[in-house]
Amino acid sequence: MAGNSRYPAELRERAVVLVAQYERELAGGRGAIARVARDLGVHKEALRHWVKQAKAAEQAGSVAAAVPVPESVAAKNARIRELEARLREVERANQVLKAASAFFARELDPPPPKW
Repeated sequence: MAGNSRYPAELRERAVVLVAQYERELAGGRGAIARVARDLGVHKEALRHWVKQAKAAEQAGSVAAAVPVPESVAAKNARIRELEARLREVERANQVLKAASAFFARELDPPPPKW
């Protein structure tokens, strides 16, 4: 059944780890699944199912479910936030440049006089 999954196994594992991390950071874990689903582009119900499966496997004592949280996850998330902020800045600068370009194009090529 895993072979026909829409999402790769690595993404599922990482998503479950991130949900566990956010649940620890947020009081009560409210909104952790929705936040991770939005950030990774995963359907939140699919992620909810993966988390439920991981918790059930962990309670059953499965070694595979005990995925360690890498220390670099927080650093990667910080870098992602930094890059997203930079992207927003570049997109705003691009909009300003497009507007300036349109303004100067109108100035350099005025419409012909009407007779």
